Amino acid sequence: MTDNEKTEATTPEVEATTEVTASAEQSKEEKKAKGPSKVSLKEFYGLKAGMTRIFDSEGRHVPVTVVKLIPNYITQVKTADKDGYAAYQVGYYEKRAKLLNKPTAGHLKKAGLKENVTRFYEVQADEVDASNIGKQVDVLENFTKDTYVDVTSISKGKGFQGVIKRHGFRGGPASHGSHFHRHGGSIGNRATPGRVFKLKKMPGHMGQKKRTIQNLRVIEVNQDQGYMLVKGSIPGHKNSFVKVQTSVKK
Repeated sequence: MTDNEKTEATTPEVEATTEVTASAEQSKEEKKAKGPSKVSLKEFYGLKAGMTRIFDSEGRHVPVTVVKLIPNYITQVKTADKDGYAAYQVGYYEKRAKLLNKPTAGHLKKAGLKENVTRFYEVQADEVDASNIGKQVDVLENFTKDTYVDVTSISKGKGFQGVIKRHGFRGGPASHGSHFHRHGGSIGNRATPGRVFKLKKMPGHMGQKKRTIQNLRVIEVNQDQGYMLVKGSIPGHKNSFVKVQTSVKK
């Protein structure tokens, strides 16, 4: 085979490689033109996976709570002209498609989302961009190692409890013959005022309330494996949803 024949034989392969390279570069330029696929917000929702402990570089024991990172998507962009204020509506917690009701399915279809999220919250912002609808919330932008966060969740429900467990009362004598051990004692005051004052500490339902723990330090964020380590304890039971936001006091 001559050199000309070799050149003619390899020319189609070179042209095909050039076309593939050109198409790849064109797709990269289109992605850049569309902007980043994630949006940076100052709060997101995750799952409380439980507690564990780690040892830092100096060998100190650090108790941490593991927060599982779940996808959060922009489902609606609210503007001041249309809604009276600027905010992003964010959805999380995916379910099977047949478990969605029709209003939610229509709302997600309008946003162009294929993910079947069922829980929603809003994040107000000074400026919003309508092109961010359907994008995922970026956790690594505002939540990095050694940053401080405020974590909000529903505390564990403990049922109906007495005043000692619920309010920390001391109780009565523990010796034999005493009929006052773990009771609340008297709650009134003679004939005047003849009633029980409001907000009196008495037995009742304990726990299952919205609580926020502030100024917790982020120890580690691993987006590849999908978890965040926060120093200390946070409200809620295992597998409960927790809202993590940047600290307002730091």
